[in-house]
Amino acid sequence: MTATDRSLEALVDGQFGAQAAIYLTSKVHAQGADLDALAGLLRGRGEARVLDLGCGAGHVGFAVAPEVREVVACDLSAGMLETVARAAAERGLRNLRTQQAVAAALPFEDAAFDAVLSRYSAHHWPDLGAGLREAARVLRPGGLFAVVDAVSPGTPLCDTHLQAVELLRDPSHVRDRSRAEWEAALAAAGLAVEATQAFRVRMEFEVWVARMRTPPVQVEAIRALQAVAPAEVRRHFAIGPDGSFDLEVALFRATRPGE
Repeated sequence: MTATDRSLEALVDGQFGAQAAIYLTSKVHAQGADLDALAGLLRGRGEARVLDLGCGAGHVGFAVAPEVREVVACDLSAGMLETVARAAAERGLRNLRTQQAVAAALPFEDAAFDAVLSRYSAHHWPDLGAGLREAARVLRPGGLFAVVDAVSPGTPLCDTHLQAVELLRDPSHVRDRSRAEWEAALAAAGLAVEATQAFRVRMEFEVWVARMRTPPVQVEAIRALQAVAPAEVRRHFAIGPDGSFDLEVALFRATRPGE
């Protein structure tokens, strides 16, 4: 199969499966105020069954497993899931299991989970609406849905810059949605947004591109775009001399109505 024949799912798997160990130790993914806030939503819910949707290296599952009855860590990348299973065993998290699946076609029964969580995954979903509808389907009425992801600025100028550098860095990138896009998509999936929390995460440029094994020619293209970016863009993202920048991140907390 040539590169032009690959589906997006195959591209995502190829991009991330081989990098699973790096994502396991990545500071941006293994820690952060956004992760603490997400995990905090499950404290005191000892009987909950939780789905970590698009689990990546498993950090959400690791954070909530001590608080709940069961965690199912779900991802399309077999390489990621192998890393998650191994790390969970090393940490003694016997109530965490893995499941390979894509967000738009989950192999779970209706209302199977008390909570569905997702972090830094949805910008890879080719159909956000389909993934959110599946999340709502497997969530029990009254259950918690909470998602953390990079969000696009509201202005077209900054949005274009962000999507361009994201795609140059990672060809499996689909889109960082705006806050308004997220709220509309959640409502369309039948999920009622209750609260939103904003964060800014500093992306250290050399680490950011190394984590994705971005080819040098694309790294150069990103730096070239940063060099000619308008002042408004440079200020918004706080682009530093080395290319490091601030990424806007949001946590959306919602429920499935019906209870």
